[in-house]
Amino acid sequence: MTDMHHEEHTEVAGLLLAAGGGRRLGGRPKALLEHRGRPLVEHAAGVLRAAGCVRIHVVLGAQAEEVRARAELPGCVLVDNPGWAEGMGSSLRAGLASLEGTGVRAALVSLVDQPGIGPAAVARVLGAYEDEKSLVSAAYDGTRGHPVLFGAAHWADIAATATGDRGARAYLKGHESGIRLVECADVAEPYDIDTEADLRHLE
Repeated sequence: MTDMHHEEHTEVAGLLLAAGGGRRLGGRPKALLEHRGRPLVEHAAGVLRAAGCVRIHVVLGAQAEEVRARAELPGCVLVDNPGWAEGMGSSLRAGLASLEGTGVRAALVSLVDQPGIGPAAVARVLGAYEDEKSLVSAAYDGTRGHPVLFGAAHWADIAATATGDRGARAYLKGHESGIRLVECADVAEPYDIDTEADLRHLE
């Protein structure tokens, strides 16, 4: 895999949701699953950086202290979400709250358990950013997936509707006509690492 150098983006922050407890993986936090000899959270943060995100915020939850101790995340802002067990919505809220006041105009949200989505797909979504009103989503054969990019103009409403494991799904459903879809099936695979069987995807 050639490491393409993508343009650096100072207006868009990478927001990595890495708080999950891996309930179906025997309670192993997903951030610490091993991929290429390192914790998965390191790989996921590296993907955001390789795609051009200069500012990266990582939301931690399950075994956050152990993740901090074992994962090397230089230059990342680590955000603790004590309410992580409520689901992804609470981590998205914590992450967006941590970006308030930073001056960034959009958040590119990625999930720690999707190592099949690499810098090429992330850079495509990043490249579709225009301003704080932007709503962009990767698509896989036309089906919406991650990463998604939310302009800052949407953050308050997303935070207000992000409950349980729904994350921003409800908000995106209500704003479907305004979402720019960026097809990524040719450069990425959007599988999740959720179950023991999914661990075969890890290297």
